[in-house]
Amino acid sequence: MKNNRLTLRAMLPALMIGAGVFSSCEPDNPNGDKPDVGDFSRYVIATSTTASNNTSYALLTASSIESGKVSAKGNGLLNDGATQWIFYQDQYLYALNYHQGNAGTTASYILKADSSMQKRNREYNVRRFTTYGIYDQYIMTTSSGDGPTEWADKHGYVPQSFLVSYLDVEAEDYSTNNTQDQAYLSENFLGNGEYVTLAGLLQKDGKLFSVAVPMGLSQYGCMQEDEAGNPHKWVLPGNEDLIKTESGGSGSGAYDKDELQWTQYPDSCWVAIFDDESLKSKKIIKTGKISYAAGRMKSQYYQMIWEDGNGDIYVFSPSYAKTMKDPRQQTKLPAGVVRIPDGSEDFDDYYCNIEAQSNGRGFMRVWPIAEDYFLMLMYDKPYSETGYAATQLAVFKARDQKLTYVEGLPSTISGFGNTPYVENGKVYVAVTLSDANPAIYIIDPASAKATKGLEVEATQITGIGKLNYKAPLE
Repeated sequence: MKNNRLTLRAMLPALMIGAGVFSSCEPDNPNGDKPDVGDFSRYVIATSTTASNNTSYALLTASSIESGKVSAKGNGLLNDGATQWIFYQDQYLYALNYHQGNAGTTASYILKADSSMQKRNREYNVRRFTTYGIYDQYIMTTSSGDGPTEWADKHGYVPQSFLVSYLDVEAEDYSTNNTQDQAYLSENFLGNGEYVTLAGLLQKDGKLFSVAVPMGLSQYGCMQEDEAGNPHKWVLPGNEDLIKTESGGSGSGAYDKDELQWTQYPDSCWVAIFDDESLKSKKIIKTGKISYAAGRMKSQYYQMIWEDGNGDIYVFSPSYAKTMKDPRQQTKLPAGVVRIPDGSEDFDDYYCNIEAQSNGRGFMRVWPIAEDYFLMLMYDKPYSETGYAATQLAVFKARDQKLTYVEGLPSTISGFGNTPYVENGKVYVAVTLSDANPAIYIIDPASAKATKGLEVEATQITGIGKLNYKAPLE
Protein backbone atom coordinates (compact mmCIF):
# COMPACT_ATOMS: atom_id res chain seq x y z
CA MET A 1 0.00 0.00 0.00
CA LYS A 2 1.27 3.41 -0.93
CA ASN A 3 0.57 6.06 1.70
CA ASN A 4 1.59 9.67 1.18
CA ARG A 5 -0.35 11.22 4.04
CA LEU A 6 2.68 12.01 6.19
CA THR A 7 4.68 13.41 3.29
CA LEU A 8 2.12 16.12 2.63
CA ARG A 9 2.99 19.17 4.71
CA ALA A 10 1.03 21.84 2.85
CA MET A 11 0.10 25.34 3.89
CA LEU A 12 -3.44 26.26 2.81
CA PRO A 13 -4.59 29.83 2.42
CA ALA A 14 -4.67 32.04 5.51
CA LEU A 15 -6.89 30.25 7.96
CA MET A 16 -9.65 31.71 10.07
CA ILE A 17 -7.81 34.44 11.99
CA GLY A 18 -4.64 35.23 10.10
CA ALA A 19 -2.76 32.08 11.05
CA GLY A 20 0.88 31.31 10.47
CA VAL A 21 2.05 27.73 9.98
CA PHE A 22 5.06 25.82 11.30
CA SER A 23 8.64 26.33 12.25
CA SER A 24 12.10 25.09 13.11
CA CYS A 25 15.30 25.54 15.06
CA GLU A 26 18.76 27.12 14.77
CA PRO A 27 19.69 27.44 11.06
CA ASP A 28 22.37 25.05 9.88
CA ASN A 29 25.58 26.25 8.27
CA PRO A 30 24.76 29.96 8.09
CA ASN A 31 28.07 30.46 6.29
CA GLY A 32 27.33 27.77 3.74
CA ASP A 33 29.82 25.25 5.18
CA LYS A 34 29.46 21.81 3.70
CA PRO A 35 28.56 19.17 6.31
CA ASP A 36 30.98 16.35 6.98
CA VAL A 37 28.34 13.65 6.37
CA GLY A 38 27.19 11.99 3.17
CA ASP A 39 23.44 11.44 3.27
CA PHE A 40 21.55 13.65 5.73
CA SER A 41 18.22 15.31 6.36
CA ARG A 42 17.16 18.76 7.48
CA TYR A 43 13.93 20.41 8.52
CA VAL A 44 12.84 23.13 6.12
CA ILE A 45 11.00 26.16 7.42
CA ALA A 46 9.13 28.55 5.13
CA THR A 47 8.73 32.00 6.63
CA SER A 48 7.29 35.39 5.80
CA THR A 49 8.34 38.67 7.40
CA THR A 50 6.40 41.90 6.96
CA ALA A 51 7.86 45.32 7.75
CA SER A 52 6.85 48.75 6.46
CA ASN A 53 4.13 47.11 4.34
CA ASN A 54 6.72 44.99 2.53
CA THR A 55 6.77 41.21 2.87
CA SER A 56 9.78 38.98 2.26
CA TYR A 57 9.82 35.18 2.12
CA ALA A 58 12.68 32.89 3.11
CA LEU A 59 13.32 29.13 3.30
CA LEU A 60 15.44 28.18 6.32
CA THR A 61 16.95 24.80 7.21
CA ALA A 62 17.59 23.36 10.66
CA SER A 63 18.58 20.14 12.36
CA SER A 64 15.96 20.28 15.16
CA ILE A 65 12.51 21.68 15.86
CA GLU A 66 12.32 20.80 19.55
CA SER A 67 13.50 24.01 21.21
CA GLY A 68 15.41 27.27 20.86
CA LYS A 69 14.83 30.47 18.95
CA VAL A 70 15.61 31.49 15.39
CA SER A 71 15.18 34.59 13.28
CA ALA A 72 14.12 34.61 9.65
CA LYS A 73 15.63 38.04 9.11
CA GLY A 74 18.67 37.90 6.84
CA ASN A 75 18.65 34.10 6.70
CA GLY A 76 17.66 31.47 4.17
CA LEU A 77 16.80 31.33 0.48
CA LEU A 78 14.59 34.22 -0.66
CA ASN A 79 11.55 33.15 -2.68
CA ASP A 80 8.12 34.31 -3.84
CA GLY A 81 6.15 32.58 -1.08
CA ALA A 82 3.35 30.07 -1.52
CA THR A 83 -0.30 29.49 -0.86
CA GLN A 84 0.51 25.86 -0.08
CA TRP A 85 3.82 24.18 0.70
CA ILE A 86 3.90 20.49 -0.22
CA PHE A 87 6.75 18.15 0.73
CA TYR A 88 6.90 15.22 -1.67
CA GLN A 89 8.43 12.05 -0.17
CA ASP A 90 11.08 14.07 1.71
CA GLN A 91 12.83 14.84 -1.58
CA TYR A 92 11.14 17.90 -3.09
CA LEU A 93 9.36 20.96 -1.78
CA TYR A 94 6.65 22.51 -3.96
CA ALA A 95 5.30 26.04 -3.57
CA LEU A 96 1.77 26.00 -4.99
CA ASN A 97 0.21 29.40 -5.53
CA TYR A 98 -3.41 30.34 -5.89
CA HIS A 99 -4.29 33.88 -7.01
CA GLN A 100 -7.93 34.97 -6.71
CA GLY A 101 -9.33 32.21 -8.88
CA ASN A 102 -6.60 32.50 -11.52
CA ALA A 103 -3.50 30.48 -12.26
CA GLY A 104 -0.54 30.97 -9.94
CA THR A 105 3.18 30.40 -10.43
CA THR A 106 4.47 27.18 -8.87
CA ALA A 107 8.13 26.47 -8.17
CA SER A 108 9.97 23.59 -6.48
CA TYR A 109 13.06 23.26 -4.30
CA ILE A 110 15.63 20.70 -3.16
CA LEU A 111 18.16 20.44 -0.33
CA LYS A 112 21.80 21.12 -1.22
CA ALA A 113 24.95 19.50 0.15
CA ASP A 114 25.67 22.56 2.30
CA SER A 115 22.25 22.23 4.02
CA SER A 116 20.80 25.25 2.20
CA MET A 117 17.89 25.27 -0.24
CA GLN A 118 18.07 25.45 -4.03
CA LYS A 119 15.34 26.32 -6.51
CA ARG A 120 14.83 23.85 -9.35
CA ASN A 121 14.81 25.09 -12.93
CA ARG A 122 11.16 24.92 -14.01
CA GLU A 123 8.15 26.97 -12.98
CA TYR A 124 4.48 26.28 -13.81
CA ASN A 125 1.23 28.23 -14.01
CA VAL A 126 -1.10 25.79 -12.26
CA ARG A 127 -4.84 26.14 -12.91
CA ARG A 128 -7.10 27.44 -10.17
CA PHE A 129 -7.80 24.74 -7.61
CA THR A 130 -9.98 24.06 -4.58
CA THR A 131 -8.24 20.93 -3.31
CA TYR A 132 -5.03 18.98 -3.86
CA GLY A 133 -3.23 15.74 -3.05
CA ILE A 134 -0.60 13.22 -4.12
CA TYR A 135 -1.03 10.23 -6.43
CA ASP A 136 2.05 8.21 -7.39
CA GLN A 137 4.51 10.58 -9.10
CA TYR A 138 2.02 13.44 -9.28
CA ILE A 139 1.03 16.34 -7.12
CA MET A 140 -2.56 16.86 -8.26
CA THR A 141 -4.84 19.86 -7.93
CA THR A 142 -8.53 19.91 -8.83
CA SER A 143 -11.49 22.22 -9.08
CA SER A 144 -14.76 22.27 -10.98
CA GLY A 145 -15.36 24.70 -13.83
CA ASP A 146 -16.64 25.08 -17.36
CA GLY A 147 -15.98 22.07 -19.57
CA PRO A 148 -15.36 22.04 -23.33
CA THR A 149 -17.51 24.52 -25.24
CA GLU A 150 -18.40 21.70 -27.66
CA TRP A 151 -20.63 20.31 -24.91
CA ALA A 152 -22.78 23.45 -24.58
CA ASP A 153 -26.57 23.01 -24.57
CA LYS A 154 -29.07 24.91 -26.72
CA HIS A 155 -28.97 27.82 -24.26
CA GLY A 156 -25.20 28.07 -24.65
CA TYR A 157 -24.64 26.77 -21.10
CA VAL A 158 -21.53 24.64 -20.69
CA PRO A 159 -21.52 21.67 -18.27
CA GLN A 160 -19.20 21.66 -15.29
CA SER A 161 -16.12 19.44 -15.48
CA PHE A 162 -13.21 18.54 -13.24
CA LEU A 163 -10.24 20.81 -13.96
CA VAL A 164 -7.17 18.79 -13.05
CA SER A 165 -3.48 19.72 -12.97
CA TYR A 166 -0.69 17.15 -12.75
CA LEU A 167 2.78 18.04 -11.54
CA ASP A 168 5.13 15.15 -12.35
CA VAL A 169 7.64 15.65 -9.57
CA GLU A 170 10.65 13.68 -10.75
CA ALA A 171 10.30 14.67 -14.41
CA GLU A 172 9.66 18.35 -13.61
CA ASP A 173 6.71 18.24 -15.99
CA TYR A 174 3.23 19.77 -15.90
CA SER A 175 0.03 18.76 -17.71
CA THR A 176 -3.74 19.23 -17.49
CA ASN A 177 -6.89 17.47 -18.68
CA ASN A 178 -7.90 20.42 -20.84
CA THR A 179 -8.85 18.62 -24.05
CA GLN A 180 -12.29 17.29 -24.89
CA ASP A 181 -11.27 13.62 -24.77
CA GLN A 182 -9.59 14.12 -21.38
CA ALA A 183 -12.35 16.16 -19.74
CA TYR A 184 -14.51 14.42 -17.19
CA LEU A 185 -17.92 15.79 -16.26
CA SER A 186 -18.69 16.73 -12.69
CA GLU A 187 -22.31 17.34 -13.77
CA ASN A 188 -24.93 14.89 -12.46
CA PHE A 189 -22.04 13.13 -10.78
CA LEU A 190 -24.24 11.64 -8.05
CA GLY A 191 -27.29 10.88 -10.20
CA ASN A 192 -29.35 13.74 -8.73
CA GLY A 193 -28.51 16.34 -11.39
CA GLU A 194 -26.13 18.37 -9.21
CA TYR A 195 -22.51 18.98 -10.06
CA VAL A 196 -19.80 18.36 -7.48
CA THR A 197 -16.37 19.53 -6.49
CA LEU A 198 -13.81 17.29 -4.81
CA ALA A 199 -12.48 17.72 -1.28
CA GLY A 200 -9.22 15.91 -0.56
CA LEU A 201 -7.31 13.38 -2.66
CA LEU A 202 -6.22 10.27 -0.75
CA GLN A 203 -4.33 7.43 -2.42
CA LYS A 204 -4.84 3.94 -1.01
CA ASP A 205 -4.22 0.54 -2.60
CA GLY A 206 -3.66 2.19 -5.99
CA LYS A 207 -7.00 3.98 -5.97
CA LEU A 208 -7.93 7.58 -5.28
CA PHE A 209 -10.49 8.35 -2.57
CA SER A 210 -12.16 11.75 -2.50
CA VAL A 211 -15.25 13.35 -0.99
CA ALA A 212 -17.70 14.51 -3.67
CA VAL A 213 -19.25 17.74 -2.40
CA PRO A 214 -22.61 18.55 -4.07
CA MET A 215 -22.68 22.17 -5.19
CA GLY A 216 -26.25 22.55 -6.48
CA LEU A 217 -27.43 22.89 -10.07
CA SER A 218 -25.30 24.77 -12.57
CA GLN A 219 -26.95 26.68 -15.41
CA TYR A 220 -26.50 23.57 -17.57
CA GLY A 221 -27.93 21.26 -14.93
CA CYS A 222 -30.76 23.57 -13.93
CA MET A 223 -32.04 23.86 -17.52
CA GLN A 224 -32.07 20.10 -18.20
CA GLU A 225 -35.49 19.06 -19.46
CA ASP A 226 -37.77 16.26 -18.31
CA GLU A 227 -39.50 13.79 -20.65
CA ALA A 228 -42.19 16.36 -21.39
CA GLY A 229 -39.62 18.94 -22.45
CA ASN A 230 -39.99 21.08 -19.36
CA PRO A 231 -36.82 22.62 -17.85
CA HIS A 232 -35.74 22.22 -14.25
CA LYS A 233 -35.83 18.43 -14.35
CA TRP A 234 -33.57 18.19 -11.32
CA VAL A 235 -35.15 20.92 -9.18
CA LEU A 236 -36.95 19.37 -6.21
CA PRO A 237 -40.64 20.31 -5.86
CA GLY A 238 -40.94 23.45 -3.80
CA ASN A 239 -37.39 24.60 -4.58
CA GLU A 240 -38.17 26.51 -7.75
CA ASP A 241 -37.68 29.82 -5.96
CA LEU A 242 -34.06 28.88 -5.24
CA ILE A 243 -33.19 29.33 -8.93
CA LYS A 244 -31.34 32.59 -9.47
CA THR A 245 -33.15 35.08 -11.68
CA GLU A 246 -30.06 37.22 -12.21
CA SER A 247 -26.33 37.00 -11.68
CA GLY A 248 -24.78 38.41 -8.53
CA GLY A 249 -22.66 37.79 -5.46
CA SER A 250 -18.89 38.01 -5.29
CA GLY A 251 -15.85 35.83 -4.71
CA SER A 252 -16.68 32.26 -3.70
CA GLY A 253 -20.32 33.31 -3.25
CA ALA A 254 -20.81 34.51 -6.84
CA TYR A 255 -23.69 32.99 -8.81
CA ASP A 256 -25.19 33.11 -12.29
CA LYS A 257 -28.68 33.54 -13.66
CA ASP A 258 -30.49 30.18 -14.05
CA GLU A 259 -28.31 28.56 -11.38
CA LEU A 260 -29.54 26.86 -8.20
CA GLN A 261 -26.68 27.64 -5.85
CA TRP A 262 -25.75 25.15 -3.10
CA THR A 263 -27.00 21.62 -2.67
CA GLN A 264 -30.57 20.42 -2.21
CA TYR A 265 -29.20 17.33 -0.43
CA PRO A 266 -27.45 18.58 2.74
CA ASP A 267 -28.12 15.43 4.79
CA SER A 268 -25.92 13.02 2.85
CA CYS A 269 -22.23 12.38 2.26
CA TRP A 270 -20.73 10.81 -0.86
CA VAL A 271 -17.22 9.42 -1.38
CA ALA A 272 -15.89 8.78 -4.89
CA ILE A 273 -13.37 5.95 -5.31
CA PHE A 274 -11.52 6.51 -8.60
CA ASP A 275 -9.53 3.78 -10.30
CA ASP A 276 -6.62 6.12 -11.00
CA GLU A 277 -5.56 9.75 -11.39
CA SER A 278 -7.53 10.27 -14.62
CA LEU A 279 -10.79 10.46 -12.59
CA LYS A 280 -12.62 8.80 -15.50
CA SER A 281 -13.86 5.64 -13.79
CA LYS A 282 -15.27 5.52 -10.29
CA LYS A 283 -17.41 3.92 -7.65
CA ILE A 284 -19.59 6.12 -5.43
CA ILE A 285 -20.60 5.25 -1.90
CA LYS A 286 -23.10 7.16 0.22
CA THR A 287 -24.07 7.54 3.87
CA GLY A 288 -26.91 9.39 5.53
CA LYS A 289 -25.16 9.50 8.91
CA ILE A 290 -23.25 12.72 8.17
CA SER A 291 -23.48 15.73 5.89
CA TYR A 292 -20.87 16.31 3.19
CA ALA A 293 -17.33 15.94 4.50
CA ALA A 294 -15.42 19.13 3.74
CA GLY A 295 -14.20 22.10 5.72
CA ARG A 296 -14.46 25.41 3.91
CA MET A 297 -12.61 28.70 3.76
CA LYS A 298 -13.77 30.87 0.87
CA SER A 299 -13.19 28.77 -2.28
CA GLN A 300 -10.95 26.15 -0.64
CA TYR A 301 -12.38 22.77 0.39
CA TYR A 302 -10.30 21.21 3.14
CA GLN A 303 -9.60 17.49 3.22
CA MET A 304 -11.62 15.49 5.73
CA ILE A 305 -10.93 11.98 4.42
CA TRP A 306 -7.81 10.41 5.96
CA GLU A 307 -6.24 7.01 6.45
CA ASP A 308 -5.07 6.12 9.95
CA GLY A 309 -2.08 4.00 10.93
CA ASN A 310 -4.21 0.84 10.85
CA GLY A 311 -5.27 1.24 7.22
CA ASP A 312 -8.82 2.36 8.03
CA ILE A 313 -10.20 5.48 6.32
CA TYR A 314 -12.11 7.95 8.47
CA VAL A 315 -14.44 10.53 6.94
CA PHE A 316 -15.15 13.65 9.01
CA SER A 317 -18.07 16.00 8.45
CA PRO A 318 -18.02 19.43 10.13
CA SER A 319 -21.68 19.89 9.06
CA TYR A 320 -20.81 23.10 7.30
CA ALA A 321 -24.22 23.00 5.62
CA LYS A 322 -25.65 24.25 8.93
CA THR A 323 -24.40 27.70 7.84
CA MET A 324 -26.63 27.87 4.75
CA LYS A 325 -29.21 30.68 4.80
CA ASP A 326 -32.21 28.74 3.53
CA PRO A 327 -33.58 26.03 5.88
CA ARG A 328 -34.12 23.71 2.89
CA GLN A 329 -30.35 23.69 2.34
CA GLN A 330 -29.33 23.35 5.98
CA THR A 331 -28.31 19.97 7.35
CA LYS A 332 -30.03 18.54 10.39
CA LEU A 333 -27.08 16.22 11.11
CA PRO A 334 -24.45 16.95 13.76
CA ALA A 335 -20.74 17.09 12.99
CA GLY A 336 -19.60 13.49 12.99
CA VAL A 337 -17.32 10.74 11.74
CA VAL A 338 -17.84 7.56 9.71
CA ARG A 339 -15.39 4.88 8.54
CA ILE A 340 -14.34 2.82 5.54
CA PRO A 341 -12.47 -0.16 7.04
CA ASP A 342 -9.17 -1.36 5.61
CA GLY A 343 -9.68 -3.58 2.57
CA SER A 344 -13.24 -2.34 1.97
CA GLU A 345 -14.80 0.12 -0.44
CA ASP A 346 -17.88 0.85 1.61
CA PHE A 347 -18.83 2.36 4.95
CA ASP A 348 -19.22 0.06 7.96
CA ASP A 349 -21.51 0.70 10.95
CA TYR A 350 -19.03 3.01 12.70
CA TYR A 351 -20.37 6.43 13.68
CA CYS A 352 -19.28 9.07 16.19
CA ASN A 353 -21.21 12.23 17.04
CA ILE A 354 -18.51 14.87 17.61
CA GLU A 355 -20.95 17.54 18.76
CA ALA A 356 -22.03 15.34 21.67
CA GLN A 357 -18.51 15.77 23.09
CA SER A 358 -17.91 19.39 22.05
CA ASN A 359 -20.96 21.17 23.45
CA GLY A 360 -22.48 21.42 20.01
CA ARG A 361 -19.44 22.87 18.29
CA GLY A 362 -18.13 21.83 14.89
CA PHE A 363 -14.62 21.92 13.45
CA MET A 364 -12.75 23.43 10.55
CA ARG A 365 -9.79 21.11 9.85
CA VAL A 366 -8.65 17.55 10.60
CA TRP A 367 -5.23 15.89 10.18
CA PRO A 368 -3.95 12.38 10.94
CA ILE A 369 -1.25 12.06 13.60
CA ALA A 370 -0.34 8.41 14.32
CA GLU A 371 -2.14 5.12 15.04
CA ASP A 372 -5.82 6.17 15.16
CA TYR A 373 -5.21 9.66 16.55
CA PHE A 374 -6.32 12.77 14.67
CA LEU A 375 -5.78 16.45 15.40
CA MET A 376 -8.88 18.63 15.02
CA LEU A 377 -9.15 22.40 14.74
CA MET A 378 -12.35 23.20 16.64
CA TYR A 379 -14.70 26.16 16.53
CA ASP A 380 -15.21 28.02 19.81
CA LYS A 381 -18.99 28.39 19.33
CA PRO A 382 -21.77 26.49 17.56
CA TYR A 383 -22.68 27.58 14.03
CA SER A 384 -25.94 28.95 15.41
CA GLU A 385 -24.05 31.70 17.24
CA THR A 386 -22.38 34.66 15.57
CA GLY A 387 -18.65 35.31 15.56
CA TYR A 388 -17.53 31.68 15.82
CA ALA A 389 -13.85 31.11 15.09
CA ALA A 390 -11.54 28.11 14.89
CA THR A 391 -9.40 28.83 17.96
CA GLN A 392 -9.10 25.50 19.78
CA LEU A 393 -7.33 22.20 19.20
CA ALA A 394 -8.53 18.74 20.16
CA VAL A 395 -7.23 15.19 19.76
CA PHE A 396 -9.65 12.53 18.52
CA LYS A 397 -8.92 8.84 19.16
CA ALA A 398 -11.02 7.22 16.49
CA ARG A 399 -11.43 3.64 17.71
CA ASP A 400 -12.33 4.84 21.21
CA GLN A 401 -14.54 7.60 19.76
CA LYS A 402 -13.03 10.00 22.29
CA LEU A 403 -12.47 13.74 21.80
CA THR A 404 -10.02 15.48 24.16
CA TYR A 405 -9.25 19.18 24.06
CA VAL A 406 -5.53 20.04 24.08
CA GLU A 407 -4.12 21.55 27.27
CA GLY A 408 -0.93 23.57 27.74
CA LEU A 409 -1.41 26.10 24.95
CA PRO A 410 -0.99 29.82 25.77
CA SER A 411 -4.05 31.98 26.39
CA THR A 412 -3.04 34.70 23.89
CA ILE A 413 -3.44 32.64 20.70
CA SER A 414 -4.49 34.62 17.64
CA GLY A 415 -4.15 31.80 15.13
CA PHE A 416 -2.82 28.35 14.29
CA GLY A 417 -0.78 27.01 11.41
CA ASN A 418 -2.64 25.40 8.57
CA THR A 419 -0.93 22.00 8.42
CA PRO A 420 0.82 20.33 11.34
CA TYR A 421 4.05 18.40 11.03
CA VAL A 422 4.02 14.82 12.34
CA GLU A 423 7.08 12.89 13.48
CA ASN A 424 7.66 9.98 15.87
CA GLY A 425 4.03 9.88 16.91
CA LYS A 426 3.86 13.53 17.94
CA VAL A 427 2.43 16.54 16.18
CA TYR A 428 4.12 19.93 15.86
CA VAL A 429 1.80 22.92 15.52
CA ALA A 430 2.69 26.54 14.86
CA VAL A 431 0.91 28.93 17.18
CA THR A 432 0.58 32.63 16.45
CA LEU A 433 0.40 34.80 19.59
CA SER A 434 -0.92 38.30 20.07
CA ASP A 435 1.81 39.25 22.54
CA ALA A 436 4.92 37.32 21.42
CA ASN A 437 6.69 35.67 18.50
CA PRO A 438 5.02 32.64 16.94
CA ALA A 439 6.22 29.32 18.34
CA ILE A 440 5.93 25.61 17.71
CA TYR A 441 4.00 23.62 20.27
CA ILE A 442 4.55 19.88 20.49
CA ILE A 443 1.45 17.82 21.22
CA ASP A 444 1.50 14.28 22.60
CA PRO A 445 -1.73 12.72 21.28
CA ALA A 446 -2.02 10.16 24.09
CA SER A 447 -2.15 12.85 26.77
CA ALA A 448 -3.39 15.77 24.61
CA LYS A 449 -0.75 17.91 26.36
CA ALA A 450 1.15 20.65 24.54
CA THR A 451 4.65 21.91 25.34
CA LYS A 452 6.53 24.79 23.76
CA GLY A 453 9.20 24.04 21.20
CA LEU A 454 10.92 26.45 18.87
CA GLU A 455 10.21 30.19 18.87
CA VAL A 456 10.56 31.97 15.53
CA GLU A 457 11.22 35.62 14.89
CA ALA A 458 9.07 36.23 11.81
CA THR A 459 5.62 37.44 10.94
CA GLN A 460 4.49 33.97 9.89
CA ILE A 461 5.83 30.47 9.61
CA THR A 462 4.15 29.33 6.41
CA GLY A 463 5.34 25.73 6.14
CA ILE A 464 7.52 23.06 7.69
CA GLY A 465 8.68 19.60 6.68
CA LYS A 466 11.82 17.56 6.18
CA LEU A 467 14.00 16.97 3.12
CA ASN A 468 16.74 14.43 2.55
CA TYR A 469 20.03 14.92 0.76
CA LYS A 470 21.73 11.95 -0.85
CA ALA A 471 25.40 12.33 -1.61
CA PRO A 472 26.25 11.43 -5.25
CA LEU A 473 28.01 8.12 -5.78
CA GLU A 474 31.73 8.51 -6.40
